Amino acid sequence: MPGLDAPETGRRIPLPRVEQELRLVLRRATAASAELARRVHPDLEASAYPLLMVIRDEPGVHATELAQRFGIGRATISRQLSRLEDLEIITRTVDPADSRGQLISLTAVGTQRISDAQANRLQWLDDVLTEWPDDDVDQFADLLARYSASVEAWRARQA
Repeated sequence: MPGLDAPETGRRIPLPRVEQELRLVLRRATAASAELARRVHPDLEASAYPLLMVIRDEPGVHATELAQRFGIGRATISRQLSRLEDLEIITRTVDPADSRGQLISLTAVGTQRISDAQANRLQWLDDVLTEWPDDDVDQFADLLARYSASVEAWRARQA
């Protein structure tokens, strides 16, 4: 596929190929997130898995911060959190520093289910990348991190 001239630099870069591969990766990631969410609980949607990973990594995160991070409204995050609470995967407590805020954490059941789902995902990644040399896997992780940082920097410039 031919490259495009980058407007700022004039260099030839294979943007159509990058876009195509990203599309495939995103489609597969969405399907994988749906499967992981079902492993946590059969009634969960794909959007629940990344939300639960943030809650796991940042216990006591505020509901409003989750809404901002995922670019969704407060009503939507409230519905999602209510569903997770009904399934006994998360708990919501009143923020002692601000009684209007809620602190979100995983329950013991939620923690175990997320741990099991992540172990399954890591095993899957190991299976998929089994023929890659360790250096390639490490470079792939570095490039993904660099891409993520570039996206975040771009988002910050747009704000």
